[in-house]
Amino acid sequence: MSATVSVDSPSTVVRIASTPELRSVAAGLGIEVDDLATVCPADARELSKVLFTRLRTVAEESDEHSYVRATLVELNMALVRFSAGRFAHRHEPLEDILQVGTVGLIKAIDRFDPSYDVEFATFAIPTITGEIKRFFRDTGWMVHVPRRLQELRLTLAKTSDAMEQVLDRVPTAAELAAHLDLPEAEVREGLIASQAQSTRSLDAPTLDEDGPGLVERLAFVEPSYEQVLALETIKPLIAELPERERRILSLRFCADLTQSEIGRELGISQMHVSRLLARTLDKLRAALLPHG
Repeated sequence: MSATVSVDSPSTVVRIASTPELRSVAAGLGIEVDDLATVCPADARELSKVLFTRLRTVAEESDEHSYVRATLVELNMALVRFSAGRFAHRHEPLEDILQVGTVGLIKAIDRFDPSYDVEFATFAIPTITGEIKRFFRDTGWMVHVPRRLQELRLTLAKTSDAMEQVLDRVPTAAELAAHLDLPEAEVREGLIASQAQSTRSLDAPTLDEDGPGLVERLAFVEPSYEQVLALETIKPLIAELPERERRILSLRFCADLTQSEIGRELGISQMHVSRLLARTLDKLRAALLPHG
């Protein structure tokens, strides 16, 4: 009985399953080593013990080390699936969670020592779960928020669930703050930050398929947008004008005075006001539309 695997290059083949240690254990259990995916958990534990002992006796850069390590990963993928199942309610593809969990499994294999007085599963599951949690913490938020607020969100969620059972209603921010001995402003900040973990498309269908979508109910044309944009654009240009020209613009367009009234206010003729106003407006147009 033998198992083969190509490592690093197509021409490199390792036959670790033919070693006396693994062959005797596999034969005693009636396990086909070539089909690791069908090995039951108990058999996987026994085979893993032999493989871990073997892993620590071969050089890390050797092909045999690579194969034994890969075999341990495949034998213990059930631990990854078990850990990933705890996060099935998250809005992330299961394939991504399994991939991250596999990274945690590899780290656990590299750190595990057969001399530990503990089963590998007991050692590996916290490492796998921690890697998945780290993935959600660092990349699972649609809007990045500080880690302090991410951890506060978890605390608030657990506390809110516990208090809701007692109060028979959702606790207020003030009640959460008093229970956790935190400033109410910090609790409110944490509640707001929790809304950044996931988003929903404005084009997503609503429960009422015939009703308006989110984009139709929430989005609208802001009538003053163009006006605000124009004002913010022209502000620095007006600030660069001489004092008298700024004064004329203010009296004409803010105070709504006529040119004659502006002339009396400034002690100049209406014709002079007209020339100054036209020159100022031409200057602003030229600055706003340099290529037009």
